[in-house]
Amino acid sequence: MKPLKLFGMVVFCGLLSPTQGVLSGLSCAISPRAMQQVLSDAIIQTGLLEKHLQGMALPNIMSDRGLLSSPTIITGLHLERSWLPTLSIALLPGIGMQLVVTVHLDLSGNCLMGILSEVIAISLDVTITSNIKSTSFELGTVHVTVDDCFCILGAVKIKLISGLLSLSVHDMVFSHLTATLPGLLCPVMDAVSEIVNVQLLSTLNVVMPVGLKGMVHYHLVGPPFTSGSSLMMDLDGTVQQMGGSIIPHDSYASTLPPLLDGLLVIILRQSFLSSLLALLLHIQPYTFPCSSEAFSGANQLRDSITDLYPTGCTSCPAASPLSIRVECVGNPILLLEPNKATVELSVLLQVFVKRPDGSVIILLLLKADLSLNVRLSISRGSLMLAFSLSRVSLFLESSDIGISEISNLKPHLTKLLVEIYLPRLNAVAADGIPLPDVFGITLMGAELQILLGLLAISV
Repeated sequence: MKPLKLFGMVVFCGLLSPTQGVLSGLSCAISPRAMQQVLSDAIIQTGLLEKHLQGMALPNIMSDRGLLSSPTIITGLHLERSWLPTLSIALLPGIGMQLVVTVHLDLSGNCLMGILSEVIAISLDVTITSNIKSTSFELGTVHVTVDDCFCILGAVKIKLISGLLSLSVHDMVFSHLTATLPGLLCPVMDAVSEIVNVQLLSTLNVVMPVGLKGMVHYHLVGPPFTSGSSLMMDLDGTVQQMGGSIIPHDSYASTLPPLLDGLLVIILRQSFLSSLLALLLHIQPYTFPCSSEAFSGANQLRDSITDLYPTGCTSCPAASPLSIRVECVGNPILLLEPNKATVELSVLLQVFVKRPDGSVIILLLLKADLSLNVRLSISRGSLMLAFSLSRVSLFLESSDIGISEISNLKPHLTKLLVEIYLPRLNAVAADGIPLPDVFGITLMGAELQILLGLLAISV
């Protein structure tokens, strides 16, 4: 059989031992049951196999002798129908994958026996077995070979309109089909496998938007490999700002949790998720008035700041309205611990007044280090995040009027963050983080498990 050169990843490759040192942002393991379901859907349920079987050109059959010592000739033999197809796979550790397809074929043609010509109908079951191996992975290309294909014919039933059928004709047809069908069916499986490979490749090499902020490019970083219990793959995600630079992340190897009775498990590593959060949670600086319409603690914050004015401060504003500017600084960092996810991030809070002449007095420039609890879920194929405030640490950066003590401001600034900043943060995260659609296996009903440095998604 000819080798198939497929780019990136193809479904049947999986067939090398794990590449030492492959580093990635995410990894996945797929059970044989899931692979069987995926391939059955792609090859059988779509009608792809039947379509290619219909294109087979069956040769004529001719014997040296028939009724009354006249030759028996069968012409125009063609496939009337293929039905009851089944598919099964077996993972061959360190070797590859064995694909077995069983299908019932109904053939018909014209049979000439002596001077009698009539329609002949042939029914048979055939089992096609092929081994699929990956030979190399280089520059994102997986080289795949489909070999060791063989066919086993089950019982062959032959019918003529007259009902006259000699044993020799039956043996002749069986012998001919045994000799010719493998040469016809194995190329069909080659063609079908190549189409399915390309289809499934698209699920592992895909660019997906992350809200309106940028995109993530998921791609295979090494050859898939098989164990006795699963097909495993390492992928990475290139996170890029819209029209801007790539946000790097550390990649490292880690052990996947067991599949048990599941179809698929995907693990996402902490650093990779942090790079996605840096893109997703980026909020442009914004300013709002320190008023009760903006947040409930505005009046108390204004009064507390006034109480902090140094004695005899000539530059301290009296009844001037206060404004507040919020600006994100640095990138958020996701921390994954057993059964717990938190995000650490920092914002600058600038409390200022603008004088009639347009000049600005910065009453307070504060840095707020936030620790947020993160509730994770899966919806519409994306990882959804919802944030709530766990802890706030405030630090005074500077003050144009000499304020030096801010401990009394923390309750009011916490209200500000909860009522103004957190809703904006949850709003920009509303679309979630898009996840790769591995082989089209839906993540509906997926279970999440937070481990040390890892998020596991199991279906």
